[in-house]
Amino acid sequence: MIIGVPKELPIFKDIPEYRVGLSPMGVRELIELGTTVYVESGAGSGVGFTDVDYETVGAKIVYSKDEVYKRAEIIVKVREPQELEYKIISEGSHTGRMTCGDEGKVIMGFFNLVAAPKALIDVLINKKTTIIGYEIIQKDDGKLPVLIPMSEIAGKLAPQIAGRLLESSSGGRGILLGGIPGVPPAEVVIFGGGTLGCNAAKSLAGLGANVYVMDISRDKLEDIACHMEHKVTTLFATKYNIEKLVKFANVLIGAVFVVGERTPILVSKDMVKSMKKGAVIIDFDIDQGGCVETAKLAPAGKFVYTVEGVIHFCMPNTPTLVARTSTHALTGAILPYLKNIVKFGIDKALKEDSALNRGVYIYKGSIKKEYIK
Repeated sequence: MIIGVPKELPIFKDIPEYRVGLSPMGVRELIELGTTVYVESGAGSGVGFTDVDYETVGAKIVYSKDEVYKRAEIIVKVREPQELEYKIISEGSHTGRMTCGDEGKVIMGFFNLVAAPKALIDVLINKKTTIIGYEIIQKDDGKLPVLIPMSEIAGKLAPQIAGRLLESSSGGRGILLGGIPGVPPAEVVIFGGGTLGCNAAKSLAGLGANVYVMDISRDKLEDIACHMEHKVTTLFATKYNIEKLVKFANVLIGAVFVVGERTPILVSKDMVKSMKKGAVIIDFDIDQGGCVETAKLAPAGKFVYTVEGVIHFCMPNTPTLVARTSTHALTGAILPYLKNIVKFGIDKALKEDSALNRGVYIYKGSIKKEYIK
């Protein structure tokens, strides 16, 4: 079987993607199973992995994205293909043997097709690809094994992002997250008590911020209340509570994820207007549409902007800010599934692994998720 690892392209011109689909460690593991791995030259440069690092473990370096796509049967990415890649997603393999299926490529990565451009979906269908979305690989107990480490990273990045944007030089309110004796800390409101929300709450509360977590699930709120090391206030995510907390929040964090659905809008534009000038909104849900009405992916690609005097941070790939940690975590999470595909072929792997099967958006050009339009 032949695997290809292309260099990721930026999301818009101002949103880079430093991560790479597989670390040299992961490549070595697959090569030891008899796999051939082609890596685009410079694919790991954003993480600090050189071409020599990949060659040392047995990978073959190629010098164009086209060649990676033409040679490989399975393309291992981080993000969905960008517009420049549409034209090079080719049918079949130049080897003519396609051990991973009879038609098209298998492409793996964080696709979030529920909010993807129609042009991309049309290309993936027309090219008869099989698309596996990391964010919807789901175990029988409901856990999302590949998304979870990225959510943990994003949550732990929340204090770094919020602290910087709150600074006076950034146009923020000039508030220290944890405060000092005699001066109160920042008020932080988090929507969502899942992995991302919990890690953000733990990190922010650990700095001394006053943290409020809102969710519709009592089980999640109870879990946070029982297991959080530092004091965190939990509330049900009702409209009344949301309106009340938004008004005094210094930092508002969107950490809501619903598998297969656009993120519901919890904060209206009018609510944003009611916030304090210089407050900060970090909408980690932006790749699923965002939970704040004023959150958007700006056409110019800017992920930090101001609306109604409130600073917005809307970066769809926040873990790329710590690309080396993220790449190691991603490789470790996806490697067991890749090994099964290599050992058994895509069809048998999908049949025997229910978690992997749930991750299929498109199978050989046929849509498998009814929410994709």
